[in-house]
Amino acid sequence: MFTSYEIGSVYDEMFAREGRPRPQYLALYERLAELPAEELRQRQQAADATFLNQGITFTVYGHDQGTEKIFPYDLIPRIITAAEWAEIERGLTQRIIALNLFLRDVYHEGRILADGVIPRELLYSCRHYRREMRGIHVPRDVYIAVVGTDLVRDADGRFVVLEDNLRVPSGVSYMLVNRQVMKRTFPTLFNRYNVRPTEHYGQALLETLRALAPQHRPDPTIVLLTPGVYNSAYFEHTFLARQMGIQLVEGRDLLAHDNIIYMRTTAGLRRVDVIYRRVDDDFVDPLAFRPDSTLGVAGLLNAYRAGNVGLANAIGTGIADDKAIYAYVPRIISYYLGEEPILPNVETYLLTDETDRRYVLEHLDELVVKAVGESGGYGMLIGPQSTREQRDEFRRRILADPRNYIAQPTLSLSRAACFIDGCVEARHVDLRPYILYGERVVIVPGGLTRVALRRGSLVVNSSQGGGSKDTWVLND
Repeated sequence: MFTSYEIGSVYDEMFAREGRPRPQYLALYERLAELPAEELRQRQQAADATFLNQGITFTVYGHDQGTEKIFPYDLIPRIITAAEWAEIERGLTQRIIALNLFLRDVYHEGRILADGVIPRELLYSCRHYRREMRGIHVPRDVYIAVVGTDLVRDADGRFVVLEDNLRVPSGVSYMLVNRQVMKRTFPTLFNRYNVRPTEHYGQALLETLRALAPQHRPDPTIVLLTPGVYNSAYFEHTFLARQMGIQLVEGRDLLAHDNIIYMRTTAGLRRVDVIYRRVDDDFVDPLAFRPDSTLGVAGLLNAYRAGNVGLANAIGTGIADDKAIYAYVPRIISYYLGEEPILPNVETYLLTDETDRRYVLEHLDELVVKAVGESGGYGMLIGPQSTREQRDEFRRRILADPRNYIAQPTLSLSRAACFIDGCVEARHVDLRPYILYGERVVIVPGGLTRVALRRGSLVVNSSQGGGSKDTWVLND
C-alpha cells in the first residue's frame, strides 16, 4: 500500500522524517498496511456512493462538464493530537475575540484608526466596508458569530493562519458528513482511537444563533436565509437547517413591516428574530445595497438597525477577512488584548507599499499573489507553477490596482496520506476549524481538512479539484 509513498522535504502528517509512523498514526498505519488494496477500493466506492445517494454536492460555475459535482472524499483520516488541538483552540479563541473588538471599534469609535495602528485609507478602501453599519449596535457586540479560519502547517509542523473567512464561511456540512461516512468505513478503528465527537455542531450553532436574538424575545424564531437551489453551497444550507430544526427560507419568503421581519407561512405571517444568512452583503437588502437583488429582504437593514432582528454574521464583517487587513491581525490582537498571537500569520506583502510592491514584482516566480476579496482559489497566482504569460498578466493587474492584491511566500503545505488509484500517496492539505461565538466561544473539535488531490498541487479548494477527509482530534 505504501510502496509509492514519498515523504519529501515538507512536514508529513503520518510519517516522521526518518520514515517511522508518528505515534498517533501507528495503529492507522498498521491497519492500512494489512488491508488488501481491493478492500480499500471497495470501502472508498461505498463512501462515494453515500455521497452520491445523499446528494452531497457542490457547484462549479462555468464548468464545461456541468456544474453539480460530488464532493471528493478521501477515506484515510487526518489525526490531530490533544496537545496540538489545545493550542489551536486557544489561538482561534484569541483571534475571534480580537476581530470582534476590531469590528465594533471601526464601526463606532474608530480608536484603532485614530491611533494609527491601521491606516484609514486601507480600511475605507476595502470594498466590504459598509458605511451603513456606522453606529449600529449589534446583539452582544458579536459581529462574527460563525467563522471558518484556514490553518496550514509550516515546515516545522507548527500551525499558522493562512486566512480568515468571516462573511459567509462554508464547508462545515462536509466536516459533519465526513464523520458520518468514516464511522461506517472504519468503525472498529474509529472506536479504538477515542476520537472527540463533532455531531453536536448543529446544536452548538443553534445555541449561538439564539444568543443573537433581541432581548425581549425569549423563544426566538430562527431561519436560515439561502440564495436558493442554484447556489454552490445549497446542499449545506439544507443540511444545516435540518440539523438545527429551523426553516430554510429565500428572500421571497420574508418581508419587513414596521422594522420587523416576518416569514410567510401557510398559517399567516410569523415574526423572525434571528437570520443565519448565507447571502452576501451586496444582495441582502435591495433598499440599502444592490437594488437589482432578488435574493434579500427589502428593509432588512432598517430592522437590524432598530434592534428587532439578529444577523449571523453581521453586515460589514468582510473588512476583517480582507487579505490586506489580514496582515494587521497580529497588531489587532496586541492592540485590543495586549497579547502576542498564539497562532502566527503567514508573512504577507502589501502591494500598496512601494518597497513590498517592488520586491513582489521582482519575485513573481517565487511568490503566491492573491486578490484581497476573492475566495475559492480564484484570482490567485502561484508563482513557481505559473507561466511567463500568467506572471505578465498579474504584473499588469498589480500595477493597475495594487490595493487589490497581496503576496505571500509559496508555502510548503504539509502532506497527509491519501488513497489514490489503489495506493497510499501523500497530498497537500490545510485545515478549516469552525468557531462559534454567541454567549461564549465554542470550537467543535476537528474541522474540514481539505486535500489537493492533484499530484503536486497546492490548491485545496473544491472548485479547483480539491477534496476533503475526516479530521480526528484525539482525547489524549
